[in-house]
Amino acid sequence: MTKSYWLINSNRSEVKRFMKNEKSIDGVFEYMFIDTGKIMGGLGNRSPIMTNTVSVEIDLAREIYERLLSKGWRKIEKNWN
Repeated sequence: MTKSYWLINSNRSEVKRFMKNEKSIDGVFEYMFIDTGKIMGGLGNRSPIMTNTVSVEIDLAREIYERLLSKGWRKIEKNWN
């Protein structure tokens, strides 16, 4: 199973999941999937509803991750089933 990295926004209504694409077709470029989800109910009660997925090169994904952290997003561990 691929390791995922989660961020949550400051008002705890949205999450982002960063996950490496382990099935790279061309083998030259490595990609990350960035999923966006909405929190429904209290965090931990139910899984977020994922609303969008994009695939970007790893360097761009790192930039996006760092930019979100600088805007107040926080790292979290997945704590729902």
